[in-house]
Amino acid sequence: MKGTVLISCFLSLLLLQATAGKSFEEEEEDITAILRDRSHIDDTLRLATEEKARDYAAAIERLRKIYHTSIKPLEQAYKYNELRSHEISAYPGRTLGDSATDGEITSKPMVLFLGPWSVGKSTMINYLLGMHESPYQLYTGAEPTTSEFTVIMHGEKIRSVEGIVMAADSSRSFSPLEKFGQNFLEKLIGIEMPHKLLERVTFVDTPGIIENRKQQERGYPFNDVCQWFIDRADLIFVVFDPTKLDVGLELEMLFRQLKGRESQIRIILNKADNLATQDLMRVYGALFWSLAPLINVTEPPRVYVSSFWPYDYAPDTSRDLFKREEISLLEDLNQVIENRMENKIAFIRQHGIRVRIHGLLVDRYVQTFKEKMSFFSDPELVFQEIVDDPDKFYIFKSILAKTNVSKFDLPNRDAYRDFFGINPITNFKPLSAQCSYIGGCLLEKIEKAITNELPALLSSINSGKQPGLAACEATGCGEKPKNRYRKN
Repeated sequence: MKGTVLISCFLSLLLLQATAGKSFEEEEEDITAILRDRSHIDDTLRLATEEKARDYAAAIERLRKIYHTSIKPLEQAYKYNELRSHEISAYPGRTLGDSATDGEITSKPMVLFLGPWSVGKSTMINYLLGMHESPYQLYTGAEPTTSEFTVIMHGEKIRSVEGIVMAADSSRSFSPLEKFGQNFLEKLIGIEMPHKLLERVTFVDTPGIIENRKQQERGYPFNDVCQWFIDRADLIFVVFDPTKLDVGLELEMLFRQLKGRESQIRIILNKADNLATQDLMRVYGALFWSLAPLINVTEPPRVYVSSFWPYDYAPDTSRDLFKREEISLLEDLNQVIENRMENKIAFIRQHGIRVRIHGLLVDRYVQTFKEKMSFFSDPELVFQEIVDDPDKFYIFKSILAKTNVSKFDLPNRDAYRDFFGINPITNFKPLSAQCSYIGGCLLEKIEKAITNELPALLSSINSGKQPGLAACEATGCGEKPKNRYRKN
């Protein structure tokens, strides 16, 4: 009897194991079946097409040469970096070699992901790169999971790069991040992988905003770090989900930092398939109601409503709408990739305009100082009076009257009080003295770059021509600049 019972138990166990194994296999098949088709990502981003790498490299080299020969000399002569620390070059107080500036000129477009915790920022990056359930996917979860700034970039093989290494490598353009301290560098990590999309763009995942945590508890200046990435981002995705629509102090501060970058901002309402259509409409309205006080622009921002993860949409939801929204977002991303060279040229030209205005203003301060100085004057008192009230001496008005500078491009007057507090006026020469017989005048060269060389390079890109170094023949950049101050 006992033997019969033992045999029955043994057979029952075998049957249970077989049933369990079958259900596991069926469950695995079900999971595979509900994975979403990703072919539209490759099609929209044109990942199968080969880029004209040779033409792009030639344009970058041409742009780099224009910057180094025509813009950088005036930038260094009048210490522009100490007035605007968030531009091309390094932050104040540190001198970087040419390779660091080249790293920023040659860098790929940057896409920045911001938003509250656990809204799907890391999941969205995993979905776009097809890293779902791979050993190298970004960690995701319902709790706050991302505590680091993660830079996902192209590399020959999959590997992680510590923040200290990224800051030390000037070719990566992350050297200025050292100013935020070692505590931040420990929270910075890079991931390199061979991927077609990463050959054209770099993704940056950020820690989620947690309103009940004080900024000081992070151990580094979180808002300052965000500002550094915001200033360099070509596209900014601010991600929300239906459960996190409230705006606290940290998120409000973040939107203040985004002012002036509205054209780069794209707001994403993620996990939209978790709601019925009627509830989704209410959540969409609540999102706009929450963000309205933070975005003071006449045109409302573009909001994408979808669910950005690898699984299929939930049943009985607006599947077609979510698919079209996702494709629209991918087209926005592709537009940034397609226009990266044009955007880079426009940015360098804008930088050159600001450097030129700075040079003209410093020159005007120097001339006014020399005019007001007499044998019995106290140099410090004279210059202090000029810096405290530049309008009294028509510093800024004279620039507007004598040059083709827009009043909207003029920097803040208070910035020059701080600037000359660090740099004595006697350290600078007037523009008339910044000329040589061989090199020409610094002002002439930067004006030629702004009005001729950079627009010509942009035209050659748009017309499909190969802008090699021989383009100097068309723009005249190889000619010796004329010295307007040299007597004939």
